[in-house]
Amino acid sequence: MKILILGAGQVGGTLAENLANEANDITVVDNDSARLRELQDRLDIRTMHGRASYPTVLRQAGAEDAEMVIAVTNSDETNMVACQVSKLLYKTPTTICRVRAGAYLAKPALFYNRDTVKDLDSLRGFPIDVLISPEHLVTQHITRLIEYPGALQVLEFSKGLTRLVAIQAIEGGPLVGQELSYLRTHMPKIETRVAAIFRKDRAIMPQGDTVIEDGDEVFFIAASDHIRSVMSELQPLEKPYKRIFICGGGNIGYRLANTLEDRYQVKILERDHERCVMLSERLRKSVVLEGSATNKDILLEENIENTDVFCAVTNDDDANIMASMLAKRLGARRVFTLINNPDYVDLIQGGDIDVAISPQQTTIGSLLTHVRRGDVVNVHALRRGAAEAIEAIAHGDHRSSKVVGKRLDEIKLPPGTTIGAIVRHNEVLIAHDHLRVQPDDHLILFLVDKTRIREVEKLFQVGLTFF
Repeated sequence: MKILILGAGQVGGTLAENLANEANDITVVDNDSARLRELQDRLDIRTMHGRASYPTVLRQAGAEDAEMVIAVTNSDETNMVACQVSKLLYKTPTTICRVRAGAYLAKPALFYNRDTVKDLDSLRGFPIDVLISPEHLVTQHITRLIEYPGALQVLEFSKGLTRLVAIQAIEGGPLVGQELSYLRTHMPKIETRVAAIFRKDRAIMPQGDTVIEDGDEVFFIAASDHIRSVMSELQPLEKPYKRIFICGGGNIGYRLANTLEDRYQVKILERDHERCVMLSERLRKSVVLEGSATNKDILLEENIENTDVFCAVTNDDDANIMASMLAKRLGARRVFTLINNPDYVDLIQGGDIDVAISPQQTTIGSLLTHVRRGDVVNVHALRRGAAEAIEAIAHGDHRSSKVVGKRLDEIKLPPGTTIGAIVRHNEVLIAHDHLRVQPDDHLILFLVDKTRIREVEKLFQVGLTFF
């Protein structure tokens, strides 16, 4: 696929790396020549220096025959205009745009819906096929972690019917020290499947006789109603969270407080006075505090030792890390830290900081959903992009499809790939060898080695006999 990526920042660079490794024809456009050189030294891609919204720059970058334009510069305005130029002048089939500002997102009439527009000449609004809001995605991610105390990652499939959860096995959980086959004996009425186990960063493909060890990072899939029951098998079940302390009143902090304040006791700390005034006017139940989260006295005055979750979500990685470490040592039960620099993520998670949240990885998964071949409706990047979970729809019949009509044990999956569940007519079927795939089934797959993604995509591409 020929793809233009507009913006060579953290998201653009990470996306280019993901897609270039999968043999796509990638061109990255940015006005930072040093950043472009750095990317070109590492990756097999083309680069174009210039402003991404200029028609001449887009044409020189190859917009006339590009199949997709992904606009992820640091400017919402540049992203929106670039998509408009690509669609109107160069008839780009798919435009994907990152928009951060709530002022734009609150006005859906600004963006057209390609399903209802038949003629480009009659367009009203910015011609953006897919709108990506990192702040919205990060808020969803943190909210799910708060809903499931103890989880490291919670991923949603089939509109919430089933979820894939990452959790650390802790001594005291009934399954720790036992073979996986014991789970079915111990919980005969709960359907679940362990998709993968990571032990000291080494992937283990689970078998019935695989023994769960203390410290293992376990990925399991289950119907949403059964998630808590399975979590209780892998670690002592934590009490539900009640008190949430948010450090940073920017876009993410505000969205998070607004989402949580009806169900939890929320405090939000922001150092800018004018922003505090705005937060106090817009938030209904949250307590708004003015000051710095690295100020020990403020945290002690606000009873940080009784806080269930401390979320550091400012735009400054160093401030987030320092505030989180301080809060943890003062007694906060669990600490979530937003980290923009991907090199920091592996360094800090697991010590004083319980969960490091990367906006880039959260956003990349959403972007990859629209790049994958075959009918892929959900993609989640896992383990800092090394692994991937996807939801793909099976089409065709037994003659035209490599999966339809076959039992799960008959499907030739690439090494390191497992099928976790099938969603059929809003019913979750946990994967067992005897299950036979039917047309329009949603299959949820886990790839330990994401370099195998092309082989998985080919499984779900319908042969010509179908047409």
